[in-house]
This record gives sequence, structure tokens and C-alpha cells, in this order.
Amino acid sequence: MKPTLYVKTLLCYLLFGILAFVILCTYTQHSINTYLERCEAQQLYRESVQIASDYASNFINNSLSLEDFQAQMEALGTYLSADIWVVDNQGHILLDSSDASIGRQAANLEYTTIPDFNTTDFGNRYYTIGTFYHSFSEETLSVYSPITSNYRVRSYVLIHKPVSVITEASNGFMNISFFTVGLVFLCSLLLLLLFTRSIYHPLCQINKAAHSYADGKFDVQTGVHRNDEIGYLASTMEYMANELNTLEDDQRKFISNVSHDFRSPLTSIKGYVEAMQDGTIPPELQSKYLGIILFEAERLTKLTQSLIDLNQFGHHGIMLNFSDFDINQIIKTTILTFEGTCNKKGLSFDLVLTGQELYVHADMEKIQQVLYNLIDNATKFSSNNSAIKIETSIKNEKVLISVKDSGIGIPAESIKKIWDRFYKTDLSRGKDKKGTGLGLSIVKEIIQAHKEHINVISTEGVGTEFIFTLPLAQKEVQ
Repeated sequence: MKPTLYVKTLLCYLLFGILAFVILCTYTQHSINTYLERCEAQQLYRESVQIASDYASNFINNSLSLEDFQAQMEALGTYLSADIWVVDNQGHILLDSSDASIGRQAANLEYTTIPDFNTTDFGNRYYTIGTFYHSFSEETLSVYSPITSNYRVRSYVLIHKPVSVITEASNGFMNISFFTVGLVFLCSLLLLLLFTRSIYHPLCQINKAAHSYADGKFDVQTGVHRNDEIGYLASTMEYMANELNTLEDDQRKFISNVSHDFRSPLTSIKGYVEAMQDGTIPPELQSKYLGIILFEAERLTKLTQSLIDLNQFGHHGIMLNFSDFDINQIIKTTILTFEGTCNKKGLSFDLVLTGQELYVHADMEKIQQVLYNLIDNATKFSSNNSAIKIETSIKNEKVLISVKDSGIGIPAESIKKIWDRFYKTDLSRGKDKKGTGLGLSIVKEIIQAHKEHINVISTEGVGTEFIFTLPLAQKEVQ
């Protein structure tokens, strides 16, 4: 199995700790040692310059006795934790702060000499680290400053300090550094625990729920309830699962409805044809039942065409043929197709249209289909001898088209469901014998394809009003 996110995070955490330790033991320690050596060398150099310009010059010029000079250098050497030498150009040690006998011997011309001493080795540096011509058994920081008299270098002041003293100070700084890094590592461990609790565990729950959704178990909850991005992700996952579950139910209902709406007319057609064929229906009544067969065949044709339309509208790439046309004229033309139905039920149309002409920018054929479906619904469910009101108005460069009937209305619990495919309210089933339950679905798909809106206002027993918007044509805007 591939490493999980948590394992990768732990590995990164451990790698961070190892790298921090390695960097401390190499780069940081070297940098601290170098810095302390430089600082110590500068401090000792200032002291050596002070000695060379004051005490040593007076000693060389016999203005200061050997005993006094020795006493002063011993005190200063103790303060600096270092050895102070005065050495001439030939490498003869004239004074040693840690050994008074060397000074007395030098006064008697019995010199202690530094082997291979050469002033040219100093170059332009003022300090060096080493055993100083094998004079010491351990690494030593040696600082030198010339003693001049009459513009000539007569001798040198040398201050020697063991590097172990500097290393000890460096180790103190390193201990502080290790302690600080340890605290940082501990704080990062707390952050890791916080990450585990607040991010990793919720992600595991969401991942587990996602696997359940992939297996078709859409009723599983993530169990994550937070007001942040992870909580939003969990809520989105649960919403998606609920929608998928609803979609699955809708698919089952859709198939059931399609099967029912196809099976009923086919059963009628099959039954009447068989009855004619076996003589159950006498020849003199066949014309009547052929009319019923034709009615059911037209119903199947309408249902098939509606399904084809819905399949077309369901694609995101639906093609619309936009043009500018007079919506008032389309309304007047559409209501003419319902003249026969209106005469039978005593229905009339009340047109409240804005202006003689009102141009919109849309697909004329599709909008005519919208009007046809809405008016068809209004004629089916309107009470006898009532009026259907169709109104157009302009608001914020939008044209509002309203189709209002005085019919049975829609129950409040069914308002949101009327746009579903094949949905029919219980009140409509007795009156809508020829309907397919697809008309309003087609209407909504067409309006949404135009990126417009459609709303419904209905009161049971009073009537229903559908209102949709279309963009006003540019010629109307101007």
C-alpha cells in the first residue's frame, strides 16, 4: 500500500528533526567557533596594541623596570586567561607573564629562543591558530602586535590563549542552541498532534464516507461538523450524496413513469385491435374505437416527441437560434391554436400587452413552445366560462410574460415538484387525461437555456400564474 498522508507527514517531521540536528552539529557549530575566535582575536589584539604602545615601549626604552613590567603582565595575563610574551626580531623571549625566570635570564643575555621564528610568517595577519612553532602542546590562538621605537620594529608583544577556552564557550552556545531547537521540535510535535486531530482524522472520515458513496451507500454521514474548509468539504460531500440518492430515486421514478405512460395507451390499442380482429367489437362500432386508438396513438406520439425534446434540452450544448421578434404577436398567434378548446369550455383570453409591439431577443420557436405549453396547461385546468389572463411588462431591461388562469390551483406541497419530469398532482390527474407530465419540464429547460428565470404563484381553488423573463431587444432599449 502506498504511504498515506499521515505517514508522509511523520516522515517529514522526523526528517526535519534529523536535518536540524545535523545542521547544528556542522554548520552552526563551525559558525559559532569561527565567530568566537574572531571576537577573541580582536579583543586580544586590542590588548596587545595597548601593551605594545604603553608598557612594552617603556620597558624597551628602560623607562620601566623588569620587575614592574613582569608584575603588570602577570596581572593582565591572569585577567585575560592568557600568556603574554615579549619577543625580539630574532625570536628571543624577553618576557613571559607566566614565568618570571625567563625575563631575568633575558636580562643576563641568556635567552629562551623560539625555534624557526620568522617575522615574515606573520604577513598581514594579526593572529594565527596553532602550536606557534611547537611552543604549545595544544591548539592556541596567538595574537601579535609590533613594538616600535624611532619608527623601527624592535620586538613584538604576543598573547597566547588556548583554543579550548574558546571551544568551551562555543559549547555553551551550542547547548543553548540544542535546547532552543528541542523546544521548537516539541512545539512542532504539538502542531503535529493538532494536525492529526483537526485535519487528518476528519479527512479519514470524509475518505471513508467517499468510499461508501462509491459503493452506492449514499445514506452514510461523514460525521464532520465544523465551520471551516474541511467542514465545508464534508457538507458538500453529504449534499452530493443526498443529491445522488435523490437522482437514483428520480431515475427509478422516471423509468416507472415512462413505462406506465407508454404501457397504458399500448394496452388500450392492443386490446381494441384484438377485439376488432376476433369480432368482439362489431363492424358498426369499429369507427368509434378507431378514434380511441387514434387518440392513444397521438398521445404516444406527443410523449415520444416530449422525450426527444427533453433529451435535447438536457445537453449543455443546446443550440438556440437567437433573433429579435415581437412577443406580443407570438402570444396572439399562439392563442389562436386553442380556439376550439376555448369554445368548448367557454374560455376567453384577457390580453394586457405593453405597446403595439414589444421585441425580445430569444429563440422564437422555443419561446412559442413555452407559451403553447403554459397556455395548454391553463386551458386544461381552468374552470368553465372563465378567463385566462396573459400580460407583458418591462422591468430593468427585461420583459416579464405572465400566464394566469382561474383554475383548480396547485397544492403548496407540489409547487416545487411540478418541474419534475412526469410529475402530476393528484388534483390534475382527473382533468389531464392527455397530458404527459413533461410540459413544464420542457418549459423550464428552455427558459434556463436562455439563462432566464420562471416562477409560479398558485393558490389551491383560486388559480395559477406562471411568470418568466426574456431579455429586451436592443432596439427597444435604445
